[in-house]
Amino acid sequence: MRARIIAGVCAAVLVRAATAQATASAGAASVVTPGPANCESLRSVRVIGMTVTLAERVAAGEKARYPELPAFCQVAATLRPTSDSEIKIEVWMPEGAAWNGKYEGTGNGGWGGAIEPGELAAGVRRGYATASTDTGHEGAPASFAMGHPEKLVDFGYRSVHGMTVSAKALIAAYYGLGAKLAYFEGCSSGGRQALMEAQRYPEDYDGIVAGSATNNFTKMMFGRIWVGQATLSNATSYIPPAKYPTIHRAALEACDAMDGVKDGVLNEPMKCRFDPGVLECKAGDGADCLTKAQVEATRRIYTPATNLRTGEVVFPPMERGSELVWGRMAGGPGPIQLADDYFKYVVFQDPKWDFRMLNFDGDVAKAMKKDGGVLSATDADLRPFFAHGGKLVQYHGWTDQQVMPENSINYYKSVMATVGQAKVDASYRLFMAPGMNHCGGGDGPNAFDMLGVLEVWREKGKAPEAVIASHETGGKVDRTRPLCAYPKVAKYKGVGSTDEASSFVCAMSGQ
Repeated sequence: MRARIIAGVCAAVLVRAATAQATASAGAASVVTPGPANCESLRSVRVIGMTVTLAERVAAGEKARYPELPAFCQVAATLRPTSDSEIKIEVWMPEGAAWNGKYEGTGNGGWGGAIEPGELAAGVRRGYATASTDTGHEGAPASFAMGHPEKLVDFGYRSVHGMTVSAKALIAAYYGLGAKLAYFEGCSSGGRQALMEAQRYPEDYDGIVAGSATNNFTKMMFGRIWVGQATLSNATSYIPPAKYPTIHRAALEACDAMDGVKDGVLNEPMKCRFDPGVLECKAGDGADCLTKAQVEATRRIYTPATNLRTGEVVFPPMERGSELVWGRMAGGPGPIQLADDYFKYVVFQDPKWDFRMLNFDGDVAKAMKKDGGVLSATDADLRPFFAHGGKLVQYHGWTDQQVMPENSINYYKSVMATVGQAKVDASYRLFMAPGMNHCGGGDGPNAFDMLGVLEVWREKGKAPEAVIASHETGGKVDRTRPLCAYPKVAKYKGVGSTDEASSFVCAMSGQ
């Protein structure tokens, strides 16, 4: 049975929330004014397991790091759904007409461990009552989980759901009515949290943005160690980061023009068959070539993490075109800490565990059993979320240096196979971003407003088939390009600037 936080809201809050829903159904205006409660009085709001520790009004421009924000009510609370839980949350609620009548839950990165004030400020800036959580512990390392299974559950899914329930109660108490719509937006671990909400708690949100999701969490960690083992297991296989540009240039030379536009970005990297063997040094070593061991290491990076006994693919590979950002997982001195911590503190519970010992056979089964759905959010049956009008927008960069991008395609396909084309077309879009790194950055267009796209879809019924993305150099936009709803890709029309989105059309690959 899925664990849930049972929220009990005081009678006044329940009445206000019910009134709000009835009013919203009758077509109430989106801008409302606060109800009788002032900010400081929110200390008395009661939700089972929640203790409000701060409730104070912040005047417009008073928050030092965010002087542009309007006046808002800042509430901090601690949630204790179990005896070993201590989940911190904050809710920032714009005052008066600055509120757009909606709620936004925000995600975390990595292992969480902190409230995200930047995300809270961004939500308030857009008019949302916005919430963030520390996911139930302090600090980034995963050592919090060793010997504390309830804290791992808090990180896995309970903290975000508890934050959501509590935030909705506080919003109803402050404004005198509940939020008319609830959205969630997160990238990386926040993308995993987003998909976990859609799967476990389909009624929590009306719309969800999931970016670069770590949702196949445990198998992703194997994929990360696979890359680390390729270059860091012995000195001869190590690829100095100074050689990454050489590999990248060769990959582009082989595949950049495949889409009809030579622009330094691979539009469909999975179609690229570049073999690093062409870079093998004629003799010895050199700055612009690879030793035989480095060639094999590069090939391994381009190869899925695989059970060598059964041939089963554990996790997808890094894509060709991503070479410039390999340092995060392949550059050393050790493997990416997020994965190293996972195996040390969660799977093997041995701080001295060595990543070179990981095998991709029995250790996979052991880790998946330990996970048990606490961390991985791979349930493809999104019908309960779609049934109440929920909309899901997912995105992923093709040069992601932390989460192999094919993972998002695999999840999309699994949902399609489970719920069918019609339900997916009505409620779910995936956008792959050529040349975009993890959650942003990279040589391709990587700036876009997915929350705005989601709002239009959920509130106006306009399904997104393309999202305009931009790239900046020195603070100036130098390229725009449409990101197309998968499986379509951007195709050059044959006329116009290749740096202008208007010169492209979304079409099926090969057309």
